[in-house]
Amino acid sequence: MLPPAPARAPAAPGPRDRFIDILRVFGMVLVVVQHWAMPVLSYAGGRLTTGNALAAAPFVTWISQVMPLVFFAGGAANAISFRSAARRAGLPDTGETGRAARERSTRRPSAEKRTAWEWTAREWTARRVRRLAWPVAPLAAVWLPLPHLLTALGVPPQPVEVAARTVGQLLWFLAVYLLAVVATPCLLRVRAGVALPVLAGGAVLTDVVRFSGLEAAGYLNVAFVWLAVHQVGFRYADGGLEWLRGRRAAALAVAGFAMVAALVAAGPYPASMIGMPGAISNMAPPSACLLALFAGQLGLAMLLRPALNALARRPRAEAVLTALAPRMMTVYLWHMTALVAVAGLATIGFGPTTPLPGSAAWWSGAPLWPAALAPVLLGLTALFGRWEEPAGAATGRHVAVAAPLVGGALLTLTLTGFAPGPAPVIASIALVGGLCLVSRPAVAAPPRR
Repeated sequence: MLPPAPARAPAAPGPRDRFIDILRVFGMVLVVVQHWAMPVLSYAGGRLTTGNALAAAPFVTWISQVMPLVFFAGGAANAISFRSAARRAGLPDTGETGRAARERSTRRPSAEKRTAWEWTAREWTARRVRRLAWPVAPLAAVWLPLPHLLTALGVPPQPVEVAARTVGQLLWFLAVYLLAVVATPCLLRVRAGVALPVLAGGAVLTDVVRFSGLEAAGYLNVAFVWLAVHQVGFRYADGGLEWLRGRRAAALAVAGFAMVAALVAAGPYPASMIGMPGAISNMAPPSACLLALFAGQLGLAMLLRPALNALARRPRAEAVLTALAPRMMTVYLWHMTALVAVAGLATIGFGPTTPLPGSAAWWSGAPLWPAALAPVLLGLTALFGRWEEPAGAATGRHVAVAAPLVGGALLTLTLTGFAPGPAPVIASIALVGGLCLVSRPAVAAPPRR
């Protein structure tokens, strides 16, 4: 699927690649819209019942499930960022390929170079861990006491617990992305022709074991599937996907979506690319079907790449990207809080039930949700967006301890949410502790005389 280019193209241009920015912004916006369109709510007797509107239209998720593209864009961004840090440290380019890479791999690096590489990897990882986890701190600060406050104000406990758990479930993405970040320095040193077959083959083998009856084995694909997609982002960053354009991109898109259709038809993969209650999930745990979906989406994205780059050069589009790109983590973390606030007020306060998905009543009310939710999300983004930039400076001295602490905290909050109990409190303390280990106060500039 990913042959080398006949002639090696230059690396992705500059520190900012607008195509990657578009994929990240478009991906997160589509995630928000999808989450806002999904809820089917009814409230009676102090209990909130939830459903998923996309259960009636599973094929929509073949386009709306864009997490594979988000991880691909993240892989490209991580590769560009780490290689930039390595060049500043005077290290050889980890994007070398062909004869240069083979010659470099046969030479035993000196102790001094190994130390420089390890120091660069630790410092870079510390900066990425801080940037990833820092915006979660205000979310925890708000949601740890909020369920207790709402219950004290007379809101029934069951809807409060549903809301608190739902907000925490979003953190699965950060937990998995942290794994990709930590693995980036090492995976950049592995040839794509080795890493990709191993990761993709591991995903397929894991599915064989999972669907043979050992369901828990499927969670190995959290690493295999998402790291495989992330690794393709490395290929883009070093120019290895320049061949994928025009007819080749269209052929990959057709082949990818055709493979998804074949896997769904043959089973046991469900048609929906997002999890549905009471059904086998392609997302939790991720299945190898997502790799076929990614192939289709990648072909489509690369086919549209020239048009998207042209669009990004327009002043208005560039202004939108410049405004949204630095705040997408805040948008992602707080969009479910906006939904909980508006939907909770509407459903519990006034009692309407979501119309049958796909009905005329549902379609007529569909535009009202974004109109009601967007102002709330904009307010939350304006309030908490400043947390996108961590305070102080990064230090990589204790990153080997900090990364597992932060990852464990994010995973715990994914499973428990912010529902009342000791687990969210302990996880939040671990998160803050991990951030402290990779942070140091900014050094103040000496006063002028």
